[in-house]
Formats: sequence, C-alpha cells, structure tokens
Amino acid sequence: MTDPSDRDAPRRCLDACQAISAQVHKVIVGQEAVVQQLLACLLANGHSLVVGVPGLAKTLTVSALARAMDLSFGRIQFTPDLMPSDITGTEVLEQDHRTGMRSFRFVHGPLFANIVLADEVNRTPPKTQAALLQAMQEREVTSGGVTYPLPPPFLVLATQNPIEQEGTYPLPEAQLDRFMFQVDISYPTWEDEVLVVEHTTGDVIPQVDCVIDREQVVALQAMVRRVPVARHVVEAAVHLARLTRPASPEAPSFVREWVRWGAGVRAGQYAVLGAKARALMQGKPTPDSEDLRAVAVAALAHRLVLTFRAEADGVTQQHVVRRLLEEEWNTVSAHHGSARG
Repeated sequence: MTDPSDRDAPRRCLDACQAISAQVHKVIVGQEAVVQQLLACLLANGHSLVVGVPGLAKTLTVSALARAMDLSFGRIQFTPDLMPSDITGTEVLEQDHRTGMRSFRFVHGPLFANIVLADEVNRTPPKTQAALLQAMQEREVTSGGVTYPLPPPFLVLATQNPIEQEGTYPLPEAQLDRFMFQVDISYPTWEDEVLVVEHTTGDVIPQVDCVIDREQVVALQAMVRRVPVARHVVEAAVHLARLTRPASPEAPSFVREWVRWGAGVRAGQYAVLGAKARALMQGKPTPDSEDLRAVAVAALAHRLVLTFRAEADGVTQQHVVRRLLEEEWNTVSAHHGSARG
C-alpha cells in the first residue's frame, strides 16, 4: 500500500469486521464462515450466490449485515410473473395540477438499495434474470434512454433453493460467472440449532446496532483494491483455475473425467480479490497462499460444468475443487513459490 493512510488499514479493517460480525451474531447463531464470506464479497465489491434450503436465516443474515453498516436493504421475491421493470423501476406519467402539463417520472425499483437480496432468483424467467445480471455488471439501470447509477456500495445476494428445481429457470453458466462467490449455507450443528430455537421462541428480540456507515464501507472497498499481492500468489490463483479445465495439459485425470467446462478468467480475478479481502479482515497487510486456499472453493466451484459421469458418481463442483486443493495444492504452491507466503 503506497498511500500513507493505509499503513494502519489492516487493523482498521480487522476492527470493523469484528464489530460487524459481533452485531450480526446478535441475531444469527453460528454460520461464522457464511458471515465472513459475505463480508469478503462486500469488501471486494462483488456479488454472491447464496445456496441453502429454506429456513436457514438467509434473509435475516443479509438484513443484519445491512443494519450493522447503515446500508439500505431491499428484498425481491422472484416469481415466474416478475418483469424486468418490476425490479429496475419504470417511467410513470404524471400531470401537474397547476399547469396541466404532463411529464414522465422514473420511479426507482427495489434494485436501488445498497444490499439487495434476490430471493429464489431461479424462479423468474431469463429476461428478468438478465436485467438483474446487467445491473450487477454495469451497476446502473437504463430506462427511457436515461441511465440511473445504482447507489454505492451495491451488493446483490441471490439465493437458490438446491432441492426443489421443478418449474425453475436455472441460471446459465455465463450468468453464474458474474458472481464472485457461491456461499453454501448448511444446517446448523446440534448445539447451534438448540440455541436458535431457544432465542427465537422467547420474548427478547436483540437489536442490531450500526457500527460503521456507508462512507466507511466504500473506503474499505477502495482499501482492498490497494492491497499489494505477491506475483506468486496471483500465479497460484491462475494455475488453480487452469487445473479445472479438462483441455488443459496440466489438468489431472479426475478433472478430465468429471469436468466438461472449467473455470474462466474471472475465477482467478475473484480468487485474488477474495484473498485480499480475507487478508485485511484478519489484519494482514497482504494475502498469502493460505488466504487464497481459503476462498478457492467459493470462488471456483460454481464456475464448473460437470459431465454426466460426475453426476452419476454423485460428484459435486465443490468436491472437484476440494480434491484439487488436497492433491494438487502442494504442486501449485511449490511451482509458484507461494509457500513463502
């Protein structure tokens, strides 16, 4: 970091993330890894695909994050009849009662929020999905020939139900590639589930307090971009992504057997950004190989297209990436010198 004000950036980021996490855990029991991954996406200015069965407090987690950072929160329930204008906004015709003149006014849709929860995004038709993905990529909405910027920071958390797929419109691979991470939410442990039931059936409702504001969030996002990263860490991220491509000469045999299409260039980009964010969140000035390894599954898995053989064998995308980390990571680290990190 060349900016003198960034010398204490790791400590400031660590303190802020610990304060945010403490507030979120007033209402969320456990799920520490989920909260940390969502925070890393926010700091890296990326979007997340959140996958989990109903009832695992996805909405509560996201709204608690927004309240802890004084960010506006919007929730969109995606349905088969949802139109693009229902989420982006629309032009309405108004008449001035004094002059009788008529004019169009743009009414902002629910996308105009800092954190947007796109609930069950795979239940809406491709046209509306495309409108959401365009807003995510461009961070702006165009209506009537006028472009309206979305308020920074802008983070979309899109959820999918992994169980019930009948009547859904699964996101194409090109659209899945726009998400920085796929965050998988699993069932809580026995102890955590007991605490959840205890806390949610009483008469005490904990309140989430604001610990940082929007300007501080934007500053933290800029800080992540300025984090220096060693060349060998970048090379390790690229090598790991290339290992997922069956046509690559360095791909192991199980990748050729199980993977039809591997991760693209965005996988390496988001893996490095995620490693940068994770390093700052832990108070470190620069990411090392362990930071990269920690974000690899979330950054790469959803970008893989598996073969029919993999599906028949019960192999998941996460399984492929974890096996790469188990069997190939030492080679990746040694080849690119990231063990020095």
